Amino acid sequence: MSTRQTTPAFTRPALAPGLLGAVVLMAFVAVVDSDWFTLGRYLVSILALIMCVFALQARQWWWLLGLLPIAVIWNPVLPIDLDTLVFQALHIAAAAVFVASGILIKVRRPAERR
Repeated sequence: MSTRQTTPAFTRPALAPGLLGAVVLMAFVAVVDSDWFTLGRYLVSILALIMCVFALQARQWWWLLGLLPIAVIWNPVLPIDLDTLVFQALHIAAAAVFVASGILIKVRRPAERR
């Protein structure tokens, strides 16, 4: 019996920032009304933009429909003020987008690109 290891033809580069973004969103859902929320805004918007780059590399532009609004809504430079309950609900929805896109965005390995 031969045990030959094969490498998959693709990678999931968005998995780590997607899971990290979901963790940040769930951690900062409790501090929406405090000064700590600004730090959460920075983290979420930066991770969303990183995920946008990976989606474009994978030529899966439809993920931008979920990730770009996250980057805009959590933008700390021009903050959008929403009701606390609305922001908390958006945290859960955005965490689902982060996890789903992190799992489903696949980029071909350089040796497999044509």
